[in-house]
Amino acid sequence: MRKLLSRFQGDKAIWAYVILLALFSFMPVFSASTNLVHVVGTGTIIGLLLKHFFHIFIGIVIIYVVHRIPFDKLKFIAPVAWFPVFLLLVFTALQGMVIGGANASRWLKVPGVNISFQPSSIGWIALMAYLAWFLWRFADEKYTFKWSLLWVWLPIGLIVLPIFPSNLSTAAIIFFMACVLLFMGKYPVKYLTKVIGAGAIFGIIMFFAVKAFPDIMPSRFNTWVARVDRFGSDEKDVDRYQIDNAKIAIAQGRMFGVGPGKSIQKNFLPQSSSDFIYAIIVEEFGFLGGIVVLIVYVLLLWRFLVVSSKASNLFGKYLVVGLGFSIVFQSFINMGVAVEIFPTTGQPLPLISSGGTSIWMTCVSLGIILSVSRREEEVRQQLKENQEKEEEFRRILEEQELQQAQIDESNPMSAVINK
Repeated sequence: MRKLLSRFQGDKAIWAYVILLALFSFMPVFSASTNLVHVVGTGTIIGLLLKHFFHIFIGIVIIYVVHRIPFDKLKFIAPVAWFPVFLLLVFTALQGMVIGGANASRWLKVPGVNISFQPSSIGWIALMAYLAWFLWRFADEKYTFKWSLLWVWLPIGLIVLPIFPSNLSTAAIIFFMACVLLFMGKYPVKYLTKVIGAGAIFGIIMFFAVKAFPDIMPSRFNTWVARVDRFGSDEKDVDRYQIDNAKIAIAQGRMFGVGPGKSIQKNFLPQSSSDFIYAIIVEEFGFLGGIVVLIVYVLLLWRFLVVSSKASNLFGKYLVVGLGFSIVFQSFINMGVAVEIFPTTGQPLPLISSGGTSIWMTCVSLGIILSVSRREEEVRQQLKENQEKEEEFRRILEEQELQQAQIDESNPMSAVINK
């Protein structure tokens, strides 16, 4: 067992928190599954649990495989990986997939098998890796805004824009996390301010354009405006079905919850196993359960900061910031939506919400972070071994000198000869 556990290297605390969240996820997913089976009519409870187990198991395998690969190899892939992902995102946006009669152009179906995934998650990772490479490669360069438009903002735009029409929240979060990583990488704030300001103006113009011409705009655009309108609204004519049921679930949880599997609102709350799973967690495990889940994500953030601070390689440092902060920020968004701190976004709760794409892409990011941590452990271990060898060599020399001194004391003639 010890030999097996030794194969799982990297930051042990990150491993512990990931396994803890993965194991805990089965309880709210099981509870929400009863809603999907008896209310929605999707599959069976055992089938849905086995599906979630499969996603989690493959996710752990992904973390293990990725964390054994030296992250330095990404230096050769990161500069170009974002471009084929951009083409994949464009293809996904144009293919117009429909799920359950609704537009689902954020999904891409794998031909020949009944598997679909969201390429936006791959684009997220590819963009963070590219920006980490850029900040490492040009760390000592003084670049102009025009030059950085080509090297920084063009790749960001080509990843974000194809996602934007079908999944505004994901596009906005990717853009925000890119700005955070650039800020952490000491990208000039004056350039960053220009782009953020332009993005804010574009968003405001789009918002009022959709409100002014709702009939000629795509349906997803009207959905965004509706979500913003009902955010924090008390008007009776505003559809607040999702958030109101989430609030009811949280209120019923009180301090200690109604108990695992005993949620009532799971029968009324749409997306209870994914987007609003945190409301089910608070209902069943109470305020204390919700706080514990929040604390685990905060502890994960702390470990990401520790790994980033210890990384001697700038590329590894920026990888941890870009990928690690994205995971935690996404979790905060999901929890914030449930308590109406943010408008409804459709973001899953990493490692807890059901859904293969979310779990697997999160695990890829965690595997890369653990690879960075593993590399630093290997460097420290090598330094420790070298230090021990130096101390051993010094000890042998001291013993030899001591023995020679004893010989010289016992035989004065040998001392004369040595001199």
